[in-house]
Amino acid sequence: MKSVHFVISGKVQGVFFRDTAKRMASQIGIKGWIRNTDDGTIEILAQGSESQLSEFERWCRTGPPMAKIDSVEKEDMECGECVCFEVRY
Repeated sequence: MKSVHFVISGKVQGVFFRDTAKRMASQIGIKGWIRNTDDGTIEILAQGSESQLSEFERWCRTGPPMAKIDSVEKEDMECGECVCFEVRY
């Protein structure tokens, strides 16, 4: 299991990004969490296989229909295993 930290910027808050990402993560089998940050970005910790993470990253680069993605920063992480994908507040 690999862990990746994403920071996504652009028009990503107020466009149902978190809820849509949670549904997508569930479909793909990704575990981890997602949250809005104070600076207007979205932060995600995603855990899964290489192929699951690649598919999730492709989705993150597009997002839900109302989103406009300017950038996706990606960093491999070392962390404990998550048991589900949750929205954090």
